[in-house]
Amino acid sequence: MKPMAKLALPPLAVAGGILLAVAGTSLAQDDSAPRAAAAAPVAKAVVGDPEDPATWRLPVETYAPTKAQARMVGATRDELIDACMESKGLPEWTPAPDLPDLGGTTLTDWRYGIHDAEEARAYGYHPDPAEQEAYDEALAQDRSGDTDREALRSCVEEADGGVPRLAVSPLVNQIGGYSYQMARETPEVREVFAQWSQCMKAKGYRYEQPMEAAEDPRFLAAGTASALEKDTAVADVACRDKFDVEKTWFDAEARIQQEEIGKRLPQLEAQRAGIKAAVAKARALG
Repeated sequence: MKPMAKLALPPLAVAGGILLAVAGTSLAQDDSAPRAAAAAPVAKAVVGDPEDPATWRLPVETYAPTKAQARMVGATRDELIDACMESKGLPEWTPAPDLPDLGGTTLTDWRYGIHDAEEARAYGYHPDPAEQEAYDEALAQDRSGDTDREALRSCVEEADGGVPRLAVSPLVNQIGGYSYQMARETPEVREVFAQWSQCMKAKGYRYEQPMEAAEDPRFLAAGTASALEKDTAVADVACRDKFDVEKTWFDAEARIQQEEIGKRLPQLEAQRAGIKAAVAKARALG
């Protein structure tokens, strides 16, 4: 079973093209950051379908590699490493496979919890079993580490010189973790949490905050969703929808992110330029 902690923590670090969880409750000012005024404006949140959190985009995502960029640069680096390993007499080396989506296709899809009533009815808080199986199979096929480690380290360093690896910066991770946690403490989010809790109580479920339902130990320990888990998840989604929990939380987080981005805009813009440069190098070699 996929660790459902993903529902409790904000995904923000790219690994294998997937945004992973990083959380924090404080964000210190980096005095080493550039102080020059930046020409670019502070990134804003984007909402595609107001009813579908998977189509929303937080401001800080502007300064992180996209999934497509990470995979494209990763594929180019894999080719460079593969050629290097073959030159060292290790042609059997194969790169790690891309991991398929599991439980969420974008940063905001499951960031604030589940939101699809049909999926809740079918899987509770668990991911689609077919997605889980595909994910597990991809993990099982990874043999990238079964080789001469010294040779692989040397080839990775060589690839670094040609196409730098893409990764979310510590600053972007800090902003994302900080905004996620601080948004939970805003008056408007606390209010919808209380409304959600009362709604759930009326349906026979006692939880103070939305994420507590997904983190119920009875559900986390199960390999598949029980009838109780499915019923809880269906009630959860209904109460979320009634009080607009996800959108309220998203709006509060986006506002906090914009404030933090504005304090560090030159540094973030420099990091975004670095991402573009890495992508350009990868395309030139592709």
